[in-house]
Amino acid sequence: MTSQVHISTHPLVQHKMTLLRDQRTDPKKFRELLREMAILIACEATADLATEEVTVMTPLGHASGRRLRERVGLVPILRAGLGMVEGIWNMMPNAEVWHIGLLRDERTLEPVEYYNRLPVSPTVDVCLVLDPMLATGGSAVAAVDILERWGVRRIKFVGVIAAPEGVQRLTTAHPDVPLYLAVVDERLNEVGYIVPGLGDAGDRLFGTG
Repeated sequence: MTSQVHISTHPLVQHKMTLLRDQRTDPKKFRELLREMAILIACEATADLATEEVTVMTPLGHASGRRLRERVGLVPILRAGLGMVEGIWNMMPNAEVWHIGLLRDERTLEPVEYYNRLPVSPTVDVCLVLDPMLATGGSAVAAVDILERWGVRRIKFVGVIAAPEGVQRLTTAHPDVPLYLAVVDERLNEVGYIVPGLGDAGDRLFGTG
């Protein structure tokens, strides 16, 4: 791993990761865990957001403080990325949410874009690309490609679990995009699933597995 890749060492992330992996965890609990983990990892990913000094009036007088200066965009990769939006959005209610639909061709394992409604010009300063799984890395690279063509200045990938192959592909294609993850697993299997992983995040999230 390079300095571009940030693996959370927070005890709560590690604890919830164990529960997320467990095949006995039902879809309702899986959704709750994914939402909570997204908040924890996003806190680490947003630690360097620019702020500006402001003064507010408390019930007892004036107090100086800071507020966000940068406009943040949340970009979930459909469909599993949707499970990460709610928690982060509750934490940053002024963030904009833009969806990118990418599915994996099961024959080639390469991404196919099927949905993109970004406006002509960027409306945010920083984009957090959300996808719980970084497997082959194809969808993540494609999403970052789209956002760079859109003109976003800063892009970060926020995920949960990754394979070394996906990390290598994304960091090689986009060495300026930091990755924030809970864990990097052993490898991909012959059909492109992370081992030991947690199965298909989309199926477990929506109860379709």
